[in-house]
Amino acid sequence: MNIRRSAALVAATVVIGAALAPAAVADSASPSASPKVVVPSGLYGSGDPTYDGVWRQSLAFVAQNTEGVRPADKAVDWLVGQQCEDGGFAAFRADPGKACDSKTPVDSNSTAAAVQALAAVGGHDSEVAKGAGWLKKNQNDDGGWGYNPGGASDGNSTAVVLGALSTSGDEPAEVRSASGKSGIDALGTLALPCSEGKNGGALAYQPDKKGELVANADATAAGVLGALGSGFAAEKGDAPDAYTCEDGKTAKSADGIAHNGAVYLQNQLSTHLYLKSQLAGATDQPDYGNTADAVTAVAAAEGVKYTKDPYAWLEKNAGDWAAQSGPAAYAQLIFAAHATGNDPHDFGGTDLVTALNKTGPEPASAKSSDSGSSDEKKDDDSGSVSWLIVGVMFVAAVGVGILISGRKKRQQP
Repeated sequence: MNIRRSAALVAATVVIGAALAPAAVADSASPSASPKVVVPSGLYGSGDPTYDGVWRQSLAFVAQNTEGVRPADKAVDWLVGQQCEDGGFAAFRADPGKACDSKTPVDSNSTAAAVQALAAVGGHDSEVAKGAGWLKKNQNDDGGWGYNPGGASDGNSTAVVLGALSTSGDEPAEVRSASGKSGIDALGTLALPCSEGKNGGALAYQPDKKGELVANADATAAGVLGALGSGFAAEKGDAPDAYTCEDGKTAKSADGIAHNGAVYLQNQLSTHLYLKSQLAGATDQPDYGNTADAVTAVAAAEGVKYTKDPYAWLEKNAGDWAAQSGPAAYAQLIFAAHATGNDPHDFGGTDLVTALNKTGPEPASAKSSDSGSSDEKKDDDSGSVSWLIVGVMFVAAVGVGILISGRKKRQQP
């Protein structure tokens, strides 16, 4: 969300998907009001976790793992305790002691993120296997995944699940639906052909009302990593022979999807060094999270040649955004540093690892120089930016008369 966006932003894909172009949907937020809840002591971030608790905790763990940081036992225990007996995860369960039932809003994104996180932490093979089993059980006939079980497949959800399956020990391309389709097949149906010019190689979030594909940078960044099977923490890739979109038989393959998607993202980044927000009402505003995700994706698929300037832009401009947005944002920047071979301890004068560690309980072990007190949390008001977006999107949702009902509509963050 962006793929490495909070679950609160992911949720809007269902709420306003019928009203906005797919390029705007992935950055949107739900119009639902959030109840005030007590933030558990083991949870990263100080903001309301109702819609992104598992997501931000999971991204934090995976990012810390890239730097040899092991989270506190109580932080890991909190995430483990969020899992339902069937292996699925909801965005947040305030009372994990209460058994999950048919009304528990489990979803693919929270489950896939938690699988990646627990695989990174280690020692939780049973929970990882159960989570992966839940994902495989809820694969759609077209090979992809929607946010909610049974929901229409989308590029972001399919991508994060492919990353989870890879980290759980499965071969993502071999996980197939009853009709024989894989997640790679599902991503291939969302890929725009090279004939689309500057949008060639991009992925759509979902087909629009007319069944047409509209380029979506957020879905593309996610899809590149999903096709590579890398998960959130991607390694630097090798430079390709050609930096051009390639049609033909391989265009729908995992390698072809990743290459063409990265070419599209390169073209977008070369224009301004950053990607612009697609939120309603945003005018030429940078999307820091999506830019970080795009840098990660391009580096993983194409090497670092075209990421140096966008990464430098992030170093100069994204620090305040991360401080306001909280653990998931710090994690996204750490992923970008990791994929490009940069030092996350020296990100434009900010130690991203120390800053992330301070948003949760003191880690059990860390290579960073974090000297923060034990359980103090940085006053980052995690999610404050997301809730501002919620208010904006509420007005948009009311204006188009969107109705939210039934479990087939995923939990509305």
